[in-house]
Amino acid sequence: MLITFLSRLLWLLVLIALQMLVFNHIHLLGYATALPYVYLLMLMPKDTPRWQLLLWGFAGGLAADVVSLTPGVGAGAMTVTAMAQPSLLRLFEPKDAPADLEPSLADMGVAPYMRYAAAMVLLFCTAYFALLAFSFFHLRDLALSLVSTFALTLAVCLSLEALRKQPQQHGRL
Repeated sequence: MLITFLSRLLWLLVLIALQMLVFNHIHLLGYATALPYVYLLMLMPKDTPRWQLLLWGFAGGLAADVVSLTPGVGAGAMTVTAMAQPSLLRLFEPKDAPADLEPSLADMGVAPYMRYAAAMVLLFCTAYFALLAFSFFHLRDLALSLVSTFALTLAVCLSLEALRKQPQQHGRL
């Protein structure tokens, strides 16, 4: 249990550091900014209690808010996403999935994992921009930010997943 906690904490620290040092400084075309800390919730196994999901989601969002200067926006969006994570995972998991399924490309397969990741990121980005804008006066800009951030965040999360589950190469150079 301690190893699981430390592993999740390390992921949170790495994702927040990436957000602070890299992604907060990238604004493609003035609209798209990757928000990869949602990947923390995508890693949570199927048997994770809801209270833990909510706690990790809130803590991850709060940490991102501190480094991104977006008071409450990340925490709120991550908490909403954490509430929906078990339902989304159940929706996209393989039919014969074990009770302790850990969402990954290797365990779920490419198509179900891609749908799961897209749903998680879309929900997160929608909640994030709904809280950030808190109005629909600039609907075109809001939609452009939502779609472009969704695409960039999904690409970053899928890249992190590909790196995380990359098979180890053993052998000589």
